[in-house]
Amino acid sequence: MCGRYSLTTDQEALAAAMGVEGLLRDGARYNIAPTQEAPVLFLGEGAEDGLVARQHRWGLLPAWIPAPDARPPLINARSETAHRKPSFRTAFRDSRCLVPADGFFEWRKESRGKIPYWIHREDRAPFTFAGLRQRWIGADGRSLDTFAILTAEARGAIRDIHHRMPVILPEGRRQAWLEPAGSIDVLRELLSDAISDDLVVTEVSTHVNAPANDDPRCIAPVGDSGGPPPPEQTSLF
Repeated sequence: MCGRYSLTTDQEALAAAMGVEGLLRDGARYNIAPTQEAPVLFLGEGAEDGLVARQHRWGLLPAWIPAPDARPPLINARSETAHRKPSFRTAFRDSRCLVPADGFFEWRKESRGKIPYWIHREDRAPFTFAGLRQRWIGADGRSLDTFAILTAEARGAIRDIHHRMPVILPEGRRQAWLEPAGSIDVLRELLSDAISDDLVVTEVSTHVNAPANDDPRCIAPVGDSGGPPPPEQTSLF
């Protein structure tokens, strides 16, 4: 699964990497947590709109949910089944998106407790998760734009930490994921093998455990924050 992620890349570099202007990033985010707002990218409805960036609330709300707090937020969707699950199938068909990030967190149970790891590219360049978005409209007319991150079976060293990981779409496959006329079979194939091969794992401190903590200490290797020396970064593939 993916329960926290980061987006610390400089705004100008982020916009250039994503091919869009105005990513609505109010400063670096070191610990994005469920129910918080974060930018997502999707194709605008107009013929000339191209790629659009908007803030959405993390935790997809299906249309039939009576209130945002009526059930736990759907922060992740399994890539293998999202196309047919009632909570996600409409968004899978009609409202796919990209979620910009430059790292994500997973926790591993060890003898010393649950240890957090930040998983990122060695050069800390940004990438995109495959996502689904849904506009929820309440009985009183209130609306919320929400999203979920698609996950797949973990590969490489991530399997030693958690059995699931977010689907990371390489740049060359982003357009195909957003393509309105994309068939279910083609979309599922994109998700089945769209895993980045240049990620590393860095142990970080438990400072990241608290969602209220959103500062550089969340991604600092344990040796940089007063803890023991960090293990050598491990290539995932």
